[in-house]
Amino acid sequence: MKLIQRIGYYLGGFSIGLIILAFFLNGKKVSCDYGPDARVLKNINSKVIKYSDATIADSTAIRHVLQKGDIDFSKSESRQKPCSIYVIEGDYNDKEVVLTVENCDSIATITKVKTK
Repeated sequence: MKLIQRIGYYLGGFSIGLIILAFFLNGKKVSCDYGPDARVLKNINSKVIKYSDATIADSTAIRHVLQKGDIDFSKSESRQKPCSIYVIEGDYNDKEVVLTVENCDSIATITKVKTK
C-alpha cells in the first residue's frame, strides 16, 4: 500500500470520526472544567443565586466575576458543612471585585461584595 493511500484512509476515518463525534455532542452543554477553580465556578453558576440583604452592587459585575473570576482557596472554607464558603476575586471595569459566596446544595448566596 502506497503512502498516499494510507494518508487517504487515515483522513477518511478521521473525518468520519469527527462527524460522528459532532453528531453525538451537538446541542449538549459540554465543557472541560478540570481545574478546581473552574469546577467550583461551574457548580455555583448551575444553582439559583440569591443575594443577601447586605449585598447592594451591580449585578452585571457580580455575574462577570462569577463566570470569569478566580477563587482564593486560602481565604475560602471549602470543607465547611453544610455550606462551603468561597472567596472569588475578579476584575470588572478596571475595578477589583471580591465576592464571598456561601455554596449550599441547591442555592448559592452572595453574602459580601467588596469593590477595590
